[in-house]
Amino acid sequence: DLSTGIIYRRRIATCQNVIPEILRKVTTFRKIYVLKVPDIYLEEESWLNMRKRNMAMKTHCLTWTQYASLSEESVFRESLENPNWTDFTQKGRISVTGAGLLNCVLEAFAQSFLKQGVKK
Repeated sequence: DLSTGIIYRRRIATCQNVIPEILRKVTTFRKIYVLKVPDIYLEEESWLNMRKRNMAMKTHCLTWTQYASLSEESVFRESLENPNWTDFTQKGRISVTGAGLLNCVLEAFAQSFLKQGVKK
């Protein structure tokens, strides 16, 4: 938008399913293997503010919405210490329901997935 200086983008990302095959086989819901999908789809929205020199991103999972909630918010901004540096803040939320005792295991894999994104 020329009036605000903010560039908005919305896109769908495809990520490989990182849940181990053994868990995909044992977690069934009404005889449907809900975790046995090759890819996970995410919706990502971003706002790049050229005037303030910052970018905000929000991501949430589109796959398994009836069983899990995974969301992430990130902000990149110019460092107050040095304008050549970037300050990065991130927060995320993971919740899995409907998998019984495996809820915690699946949440751990989702957390690992988010942490891999932070390292990049």
